[in-house]
Amino acid sequence: MNIDWKFASPDIWAQFHRDHRGALQQSWAYGEALMSLGIRVERAVFWEEGRLVGMAQFMCRRFLAYVSMASCTRGPVWHPDVTPAQRAQMYQLLKRSLPLAPFRVMLISPDETAAQMAPEALKGFSRVMTGYATAYLDLSLPLEVLKSNMDGKWRNRLNKVLTHERLQVHAVPSLKRSSWLLGKEADQREARQFHGLPTDFVPAYIEQCTSPQQAFVVVYAELGKETVAGMLFLIHGQVASYHMGWADDQGRALNAHNALLWKAMAYLKAQGVSRLDLGGVNTHDLPGISRFKLGAGGHVVTLAGTFF
Repeated sequence: MNIDWKFASPDIWAQFHRDHRGALQQSWAYGEALMSLGIRVERAVFWEEGRLVGMAQFMCRRFLAYVSMASCTRGPVWHPDVTPAQRAQMYQLLKRSLPLAPFRVMLISPDETAAQMAPEALKGFSRVMTGYATAYLDLSLPLEVLKSNMDGKWRNRLNKVLTHERLQVHAVPSLKRSSWLLGKEADQREARQFHGLPTDFVPAYIEQCTSPQQAFVVVYAELGKETVAGMLFLIHGQVASYHMGWADDQGRALNAHNALLWKAMAYLKAQGVSRLDLGGVNTHDLPGISRFKLGAGGHVVTLAGTFF
C-alpha cells in the first residue's frame, strides 16, 4: 500500500465515501466547508495496486508556534478488504508522513465500536478519550417497521400530534428555511452558552454539495400561520445526520418534534438515505434529548474512542 496527500478528485472521494457509508466528518464537502471558514484540512488516500482502499480527512490546529494537532474524526474510511495488519501499517505511515510542523500530534477517532475494531489495527497507539455514543436509525427498513420499533409512549405521542387538525409538517431543502432555523440556533446557543460548529458551517457545507437536495433538508411544523418547530439534517451520501432542532413553547407542548423526525425519516428514505445518525446520546448530561432519540427507535452505538 502507498499513501497520497495530494489527492484532488472530489468525485472519486465522494463515491468511495458513499459506497462505504462514511461519517459526515469524512465527507469532501465537510472538509471544503471547514477550509472556507479558515480551518486547515489535510486529506490522505491509500492505494493498493491502483485501487483506492481507504481515505482519511484531518482537521488541523496549531498551538503556540511549533506544535500542530491533526484530528481524524470518525475515520479513516476503509474498504472492508483492508486487514487489521494493513491498517496498522497505514496508521504508522499517516503519523510519519503527516504534512505538518515537526512537532505534531495525530489523533484518530475511528468510526467503529471496540468490538468491531481489531486491537492490532491501532498497535502502538493509546486511547486518550472514551468513545462517542450516537444513535442510528436503519432507514432501509419499511416505514411500518420503523414505527413499530419506536417506544410505545413515543409512538403514541407521534400518533396524537399527527391527528392535530391545525398542525402542518413540511420537509424542504430550502435555503430560506435553513437561514431561519440557523437564526433560532444562534439564539439558543447564546441563551444556553453552548458552543459547537459555527452556524456559518451549514451554508458553507450546502454550497460545496452538488445540489441543495443532496446536501440537507429542513423539516418544520406550522400551527396555522406560525412556525412552532424545526429540525435540520445534513445529507452525506447514503447517510444523513441530525444537525440541529428548535421548538417554541407551543411546539414542545404538542410534541411537534416527534412529527418532525417521522417526516424526516420518510423524506430521507425516499431520497435513498439508508441510515440516519441522530447524534450524541448522553443520558447523564442530556437525559431528555437522549430519551427522545432512543424512544424513536434509535440503536445506540458507542465508538471505540480517540487514540494517540
